Amino acid sequence: MKLVAGNSNRALAEAIAAYLNSPLTRCQVRRFADMEVFVEIQENVRGEDVFVLQSTSFPANDNLMELLIITDALRRASAKRITAVIPYFGYARQDRKPAARTPISAKLVANLITRAGADRVLTMDLHAGQIQGFFDIPTDNLYASPVMVRDIKERFDLSKLMVVSPDVGGVVRARGLAKRIDAPLAIVDKRRERPGESEVMNIIGNVEGMTCMLVDDIVDSGGTLCNAADALLAKGATGVHAYITHGVLSGGAVARITASRLAELVITDSIQATEAVRVAHNIRVLSIAPLIGEAIGRTASEESVSSLFD
Repeated sequence: MKLVAGNSNRALAEAIAAYLNSPLTRCQVRRFADMEVFVEIQENVRGEDVFVLQSTSFPANDNLMELLIITDALRRASAKRITAVIPYFGYARQDRKPAARTPISAKLVANLITRAGADRVLTMDLHAGQIQGFFDIPTDNLYASPVMVRDIKERFDLSKLMVVSPDVGGVVRARGLAKRIDAPLAIVDKRRERPGESEVMNIIGNVEGMTCMLVDDIVDSGGTLCNAADALLAKGATGVHAYITHGVLSGGAVARITASRLAELVITDSIQATEAVRVAHNIRVLSIAPLIGEAIGRTASEESVSSLFD
């Protein structure tokens, strides 16, 4: 087994390598003067089972090209099997045609990864589960919920906890986590007027006197979370926390969250934290390196991955 890392999230790649007790394969990923990506695998990988560790987070296009070119380099170096390990799968929110003459970019990216030479994909908390069907190769979608459940059980009184989905589309994800900790479920009914802006309309469920736990897969601008926190507190919640897998946190999201009434935002390190995230007083990062490392180990030894979540 060989582990190859791009530049998107070096810290997570090194943590996964440490968990597996397998050093990262020497690999040079750099830019030419015109910003073209150049890759050189500096170890023999012929006949090896290779895992490429690369999130397609900001800058999404650069990191995606790194993933594709690393995969091509490995294929041409005669690697036996190439698994693209993508903790955060960019373009996942473009999984359908919301209007006429728009692309389904998630399918295009899936095609690119497949044609580059990947034999299988390992990712985490896809925005929409059906994206697995966009790939014509085996695809494992891991869940961060075991890591979050462990943290929640250590820090909260479960008898006073209410899991909340920030929108109707995330109910299945929130219900799954609520079931694991035996907590009731509430739903925030919102209406989105424009992309990146949301208006909370109503709270479905009685949250009075409860500590509310917002659960979702992606936090981008942070507007939905902040509005939801205000609405829940207005309905009598004693405090609002959020557990989100992928902390995209673009633009002024960090400032918005630190100034909000949200007690704490907990994200994973699927996307490398910026300095602003690291110093924010109400943002905390959980490591998913052991979970991804275990999934990689099981894939390499042809063992069950789904049993991690039973």
